[in-house]
Amino acid sequence: AMQDAGAAAIELNVYYRPGDARVSGRDVEQRHLDVLTRVKEAVGVPVAIKLSPYFSSMGEMAIRLDEAGADALVLFNRFLQPDIDPELLAVVPHVGLSSPAEARLPRTWIALLRGRVRASLAATTGVETSDDVAGYLLAGADVVMTASALLRHGVGHTQALLYGLDEDAIDFRPT
Repeated sequence: AMQDAGAAAIELNVYYRPGDARVSGRDVEQRHLDVLTRVKEAVGVPVAIKLSPYFSSMGEMAIRLDEAGADALVLFNRFLQPDIDPELLAVVPHVGLSSPAEARLPRTWIALLRGRVRASLAATTGVETSDDVAGYLLAGADVVMTASALLRHGVGHTQALLYGLDEDAIDFRPT
């Protein structure tokens, strides 16, 4: 339906938390591969898969998803992590916005995966300033995304992110 509505690409966000402690890591990984494969079979547009950093072997999983046809890998997903409110005696949802300090892990993996996978690499955690954008591009990201900074500062913040990038920095391609 998304493709028929005109979507040029799809970001596949697999949110799976195995509640059964006996489910193996390989079975969890296979579920991601199966979902990707089924979506790729159903659509003709590029499919990016948004990944969790919690695989036992992130590098191998990225390679397996790449081999299964992922057009892009989005690093990394931020999962809803509910908390307990002792005054309400209830579990409450908590969505924490990302911060630049959290960018180290996805930036590291983008640098490690650059040139090892065919899929494009997308950064999506901890982008607050144009320096954060530049850091991801220097690590090898093909695209840099932000939501937290826009929620904090408004959509106009995109101008600050772009204004801080020198024209020469926008045109380079890492090797």
